[in-house]
Amino acid sequence: MKTVVSINGEYSTRNYTVFDLQNLKGKKQLSKTLPFTSEEALAAEAAGIDALNVRYNPERPELAVSIRQAAPKTFMTFAMPMQAATTTSEALSVCFDAMECGADSIMCGTWSLDFIEAAAKAGIPVEGHIGLVPRKSTWTGGLKAVGKTKDQIVNLYSQIRSLENAGAWAVEVEVVPHNITDILARNTKLVVTSIGSGKADFQFLFAQDILGDGNHFPRHSKQYADFKKIRDELQTQRVAAFKHYISDVNSGLFPTEKNLVHAANEVQEFMEKLTGGEDG
Repeated sequence: MKTVVSINGEYSTRNYTVFDLQNLKGKKQLSKTLPFTSEEALAAEAAGIDALNVRYNPERPELAVSIRQAAPKTFMTFAMPMQAATTTSEALSVCFDAMECGADSIMCGTWSLDFIEAAAKAGIPVEGHIGLVPRKSTWTGGLKAVGKTKDQIVNLYSQIRSLENAGAWAVEVEVVPHNITDILARNTKLVVTSIGSGKADFQFLFAQDILGDGNHFPRHSKQYADFKKIRDELQTQRVAAFKHYISDVNSGLFPTEKNLVHAANEVQEFMEKLTGGEDG
């Protein structure tokens, strides 16, 4: 564990720093997930997940803060919404706010290179995003793999270089052929996170995919639990319990003697006062 000082001067302990992760590049593959709740973040840290990505909403930072509090020792990247900033000054302001909320790094995958460069020059660790960037998928033909043509491969490499020049320290590579990712990772100083793109410095899956908590999972994911089945069973149990309760209420079986609270002498005293009051 390493002691770090946040942007607002608070001392914290982390499992990794940016410096550590840069030094580990190419030496081992680390784990990363994106929790949607503080409970998932708590479980991820307890299990030993190496890093977390967190969706950050500048207008409602409470969720990101709760996840930071649930996993206080895990290296954490806050991912910025595409529409969070329209100017360089807004981008810097949002980044600084996120760092004050506990971010160790900022994901700027949908932002312009100008915004990324400004944040990097301000000393904020920033990460880029290439390949299938869902909110920019109209440019790459929809939700499908990117990097199967020569032009796309050249463009991916160009984006890597642009991110390096802008001052980014890491990049997320999403749904790119694994052999292309391998070439890109070996030819960049950026720490590479893979989601559906083969092996890299970080292997990344959403918590919902790992937990099997949904109705549809991408091909590149793997489910290690079946939370959908568990949630369905819980809902069945909820309905059954409510029905049983309604039946007991309607039939007079609830409440029973053991559910009731009794008063002793106080009842007689109250009745006497009530009767006396009526007589008066």
